[in-house]
Amino acid sequence: MTSTGIPLGLSWAPAAVGNWTGLRLPDPFPAFNFAVEIEGLLVGGFTEVSGLESRIETEPYREGGVNDFVHQLPGVASPSHLVLRHGLSAISELWNWYDNTARGVVRRKNGTIALLDRRRIPVMWWNFRNALPVAWTGPTFHAGSDEVGFEALELVHEGLTKPLLGQALALGQGIAETAR
Repeated sequence: MTSTGIPLGLSWAPAAVGNWTGLRLPDPFPAFNFAVEIEGLLVGGFTEVSGLESRIETEPYREGGVNDFVHQLPGVASPSHLVLRHGLSAISELWNWYDNTARGVVRRKNGTIALLDRRRIPVMWWNFRNALPVAWTGPTFHAGSDEVGFEALELVHEGLTKPLLGQALALGQGIAETAR
């Protein structure tokens, strides 16, 4: 049995039920449409956000008399660094935050990464808390190129949450899309 109660090997079951009932499972949301807000300010049109990750560390525990496996006990969850990348513009909010932190004026900030549907309506979001910029990367200049210059800001933070309201909204949006 899996954690969902479906017997192992029956991962095809949801699709089969959809075929039998005529219902279609919602399509995944595209990942190219998103917004980033930090402390109530939309801080730019980002081309990439990475690091929406968290890992639970485990600690091995050998039980006396049990020699065929080692228990893995859950420990602390540790989030990855978030990296926000966007085209360089005249708005210097992210640079100023990084520069102030580098000069010792430390201000941790909360923020939200929102996944938007094709109409630019938020369908799901992740909140990060107490973020602090730890790295800034500027553009690479090349005279023989006409590419846009990008900057990136790397943030450490104290954890991600995925609010239930966002999950419910995503489910409702998926069902509405399926009904069309």
